[in-house]
Parts: sequence; structure tokens; C-alpha cells
Amino acid sequence: MMKERIYKWLNNNQGVKKWMHSIMVDPIRTRPRLWLRVLMIFYTKRGRGSIIYSNVRKDIVPFNIFSLGKKSVVESFSVINNMVGDVNIGDSTRIGIGNTIIGPVTIGDNVMLAQNVVISGIDHIYQNVEDPISAQGVASAMVLISNDSWIGANSVITKGVKIGKHSIVAAGSVVKRDVDDFTIVAGNPAKPVKRYDTLKSIWEKV
Repeated sequence: MMKERIYKWLNNNQGVKKWMHSIMVDPIRTRPRLWLRVLMIFYTKRGRGSIIYSNVRKDIVPFNIFSLGKKSVVESFSVINNMVGDVNIGDSTRIGIGNTIIGPVTIGDNVMLAQNVVISGIDHIYQNVEDPISAQGVASAMVLISNDSWIGANSVITKGVKIGKHSIVAAGSVVKRDVDDFTIVAGNPAKPVKRYDTLKSIWEKV
């Protein structure tokens, strides 16, 4: 309740909001300032046995949530960014080498992300061709990766997409629509290619 009141007050006082944002985030580097990164341990949630490699870029701020479940791993050269929305990662999940995760994103338990996956809960707005794209703001919508899913290398998952449980995104796919449970998708745009028949206990072509 208090957090909601503060957000409401800041939204009604844009000058104060802009000033507070500038003291926390460098406007040129667009990443948290050094003093804030030093304090990161106090405003992030880490489960027991979780690992974030030292060369991960952590664009993590205190005004949105970042949580990493127990025994989960964020591999080298990845980027975690919660500056627009929360990033929540479940238990026993592996974020592969070179991944980019931009919130709002929720990733479940026992999820595998291979190398160079991009998951972004935002899109840049581009309505006025007279103004720079960077000055027109962003639109956001939660990305949900459900439990026991596998996202193949070099895949892209766009804002607002839900990946169902026990599903697979084939390498190199661009996912723009929701994926049902127990489904394999592939291509650009990604389309279902197989589904798991729970009665026969086999994967069948769509």
C-alpha cells in the first residue's frame, strides 16, 4: 500500500520523479550508478545456492523487483534489466550464456534458456516520425515462461507472450504469440510443430 502511494505521488510530481531517477540511473550509460550497484545486495532477492557470474551485466534498480530462486544460475555475459518491470526467476532455472532478460518477465522453475536468448517485456513506441524513437518511450507487457520449459539458442520472445509449461521453443525462433502447454514451436514467426499426447505419451506432429 505504501509503495503504491509513493508511485502515485511520484507520477503526479514528474519533476521529482525525473530527479530521483537521474540520481539512481546514469542517463547516458542507462544503467544504475556505482553507488546503487554497491547497495544491490540489499534490494535483490537471492535463493540459497543461486549463482550470478561476475561478468553478468546487472541493470537492477530498487524500485522494481529482482528475484532469483534457489539453485538457479545466470551464466556469463548475460544482461538482467528490471528498470521497466519486475524480473522474477524461479528455482533450479538456468539462464544461458549471453542471454538478455528485460522486464517485466517471470520465469518459472526448472526452465532452461540456451545461449543468446532475448526475452523482452518492452517495445519502443514509434508514432511520430519527426521525433527520435528513443524519445517516444516504451510499451510493456509481462512475459511469462512457465515451469519445465526449454528455450533454444538465439531465440527471441517478445513482450506479452506466455510460454506454457513443458514446452519447447526451437533454436532461432521468434515468438510473438502465446505457446500452449506441452507444445514445440519453431520458426519466424514461431508456429506449433509438435504437441505431446498425454494419453499416448508421445510427441506428435501438428
